[in-house]
Amino acid sequence: LVHGDVFRPPRHGMLLSVLVASGVQVLSMALITLVFACLGFLSPANRGSLMTCGLVLYVCLGTPAGYVAARIYKSFGGERWGLNVLLTSTLCPGIVFGITLLLNFVMWAYGSSAALPFLTILALIGLWFGVSVPLTFIGAYFGFKKRVMEHPVRTNQIPRQIPEQSIYTRPLPCVLMGGILPFGCIFVQLFFILSSIWSSQI
Repeated sequence: LVHGDVFRPPRHGMLLSVLVASGVQVLSMALITLVFACLGFLSPANRGSLMTCGLVLYVCLGTPAGYVAARIYKSFGGERWGLNVLLTSTLCPGIVFGITLLLNFVMWAYGSSAALPFLTILALIGLWFGVSVPLTFIGAYFGFKKRVMEHPVRTNQIPRQIPEQSIYTRPLPCVLMGGILPFGCIFVQLFFILSSIWSSQI
């Protein structure tokens, strides 16, 4: 019944392609890091080697992210390829970097030794804009040069009418039920475990 609507381009195709590409980048980085760790290249004795390997791999894997974003966005019939590549290389890393910077300012204010030095932050910005962004553009160039992905079925001209959804199947209640219930269970268990470990001196 729905075969003619499965491959209809979504309303926010740009955002979907950017997030899928960022997911591919993170997944590739995690898998390669795990392989290196399993082969013994990342020793626990060498502090920070796992984080350094993950960061360097994430920066270097901008090419597959740009390629995937370009292929998906082109299959949606998108025309604004420059914005697509720019968002792919800056949206998710920018959010993570902004949160890290904010937390770092708080740690600086409290004089914590865990705060990142200013030169390290500059080095991360240099890696991001000097390596990751150009690699994303290279991957997107090859992705946009390829032909559009062909879907196995044709998409109907007129979309099917979606029946009215009940209140509990709408996005906000689903997010709340899917997030609050597991969090509540985990929080209660963790509270008891930590209370027993620290003898209620939390």
